[in-house]
Amino acid sequence: MKITIDTDSKEVLVSDEQGQRSHPMFSPEAFAAVSRQWIRMGWQLKYPYGFTWMGRPLIQLPEDVLRIQETIYRIKPDVIVETGVAHGGSLIFYASLLTAMGRGRVVGVDIEIRAHNRKAIEAHEMSRLITLIEGSSTDPAIVRKVREQIRPEEKVLVILDSDHSKRHVADELQAYAELVSPGSYIVATDGIMEDLYDVPRGRPDWANDNPASAAREFASSRNDFVLEQPPFLFDETEGSLQLTYWPAAYLRRALPNARP
Repeated sequence: MKITIDTDSKEVLVSDEQGQRSHPMFSPEAFAAVSRQWIRMGWQLKYPYGFTWMGRPLIQLPEDVLRIQETIYRIKPDVIVETGVAHGGSLIFYASLLTAMGRGRVVGVDIEIRAHNRKAIEAHEMSRLITLIEGSSTDPAIVRKVREQIRPEEKVLVILDSDHSKRHVADELQAYAELVSPGSYIVATDGIMEDLYDVPRGRPDWANDNPASAAREFASSRNDFVLEQPPFLFDETEGSLQLTYWPAAYLRRALPNARP
């Protein structure tokens, strides 16, 4: 692919296997073409590695953080389960949202919670709302421990952000789907891998071995989950513009007696 940004003629020229196209520079089509490359370049340069939340590293694209906070506010879960802890920034972010809403708590699962990260999370102001569980997120014994943290009738939202291989995400989807409350979501993050297979830090097999592929196959195999981007509650953009590392991520569980 070749993209030419011509600021003199105010055009963006795109050449690929489909041919050559010209878009006005300030059009949604031009924005999408340029943004795709911005996303890819930013991932290669570790752009998301420069953000923190309440003092802890939050390795997410800022737009994805804003989008999921609105989903959390709309769903109002009692429990947010996240697989993948790392530095704990996401757990603290979710806990702070629940604190502001006056409800809920967070369960974080990771195959290894490093001692310095555990210490920082447990010393944080939000720690009272966070339960850490160490072990493989797909180990039945660990899934059982997570389930024990959830009381009957509590509303649950699940976020998958651990091992991003297709097989592991598919196993997580099967393991945690039944914990998700009707109307809520299980979110398979970082599907952007399918578009990073040819960047320097990427791998060729990511074209198919990625969370988005697992989420699509999961949705096609179930009649109680649908792949659905949460609605934009406020959108005055031209074309619902979005920059995300989480394509094909949000799987909504159908309400009882309703089509997904």
